[in-house]
Amino acid sequence: MTDRKLAAIPETTDSAEFLAGAREGRLLIRRCTACHKPHWYPRPVCPFCFGNTEWEAASGEGVIYSFSIQRKPAAYAMAYVTLAEGPTMMTNIVGCDFDALRIGQKVKVAFSEAEGGGMVPTFTPLP
Repeated sequence: MTDRKLAAIPETTDSAEFLAGAREGRLLIRRCTACHKPHWYPRPVCPFCFGNTEWEAASGEGVIYSFSIQRKPAAYAMAYVTLAEGPTMMTNIVGCDFDALRIGQKVKVAFSEAEGGGMVPTFTPLP
């Protein structure tokens, strides 16, 4: 487990809806309206075809693609999690024994409070 404070996501015109969803416990991603590919990190222009994108709710489920554990000064686990919708995002793994983490392990979103308020998406292993 970690006592490390997570950095807040700055609120901008592009991130406002994402942050509102996070406060409500919903993980939002963006999907292109032209090529229909989802992507992470959320941005208004598709990184694949440069089309417009729109928000959609993600399932909040995924699998650990890769991870690294930092033990000092405060223990925490950083990971790449591949979402059920397809995109892979960098995040923190929380609420578990870090020594039990495994690549391919199923996880679900668990929002954590950030420095100065707000919520950031983190993940915790599924049983």
